[in-house]
Amino acid sequence: MPNIIIEGKSIRLRDWIMSDLEIYSHWNTGSHLWMDYNGPYYPKMDEKELKVSLAKTRQRIEQSFFPEPRTELVVADRETDKMLGAVSWYWQSKETNWMSQGIVLYDDGFWGRGIGFEALGLWCEYLLKQFPELARLDLRSWSGNHGLMRLAEKLGFRKEACFRKARIVKGQFYDSVGYGLLREEWQERYPQGFIKKET
Repeated sequence: MPNIIIEGKSIRLRDWIMSDLEIYSHWNTGSHLWMDYNGPYYPKMDEKELKVSLAKTRQRIEQSFFPEPRTELVVADRETDKMLGAVSWYWQSKETNWMSQGIVLYDDGFWGRGIGFEALGLWCEYLLKQFPELARLDLRSWSGNHGLMRLAEKLGFRKEACFRKARIVKGQFYDSVGYGLLREEWQERYPQGFIKKET
């Protein structure tokens, strides 16, 4: 199966490679700032779970076995090809083609530089092309993740849901928020495609 590489201006989306495993292990061990924003109400992976995740990913890389269409891609620096994070998706309801997507950038030194915007925009474009049955895309987060909320709005997502005091982070209540973008809204915003507009 051929590897996928989607080129942007400063980053690329691509399949996993072996050098990603050490980076992934580093950012999922100990305490890092990204963990305070990316679903901090969920338990972190313990050492055993991390080893299992690394072993499964290593096997997929060795066998070049990745699902088609992809369920996730690595966000990598275009110059160095170093892993910066990942984009992914999951079904809210497969029965009605209702999909949510996500993004994580591990190193906060790369935050606020347009990398998340470019990566998530490329991912949206990929998903809408790969799944012609999709009428919409979702993003889910919480009211303490201001960066992701700004990113969603910059891409054209609309805030559609707010579940008040539905998340607890460090003993404080926060809202759970949902953003949505319709296919026709994406096409109107990026009539020649996200890649062409942004390059």
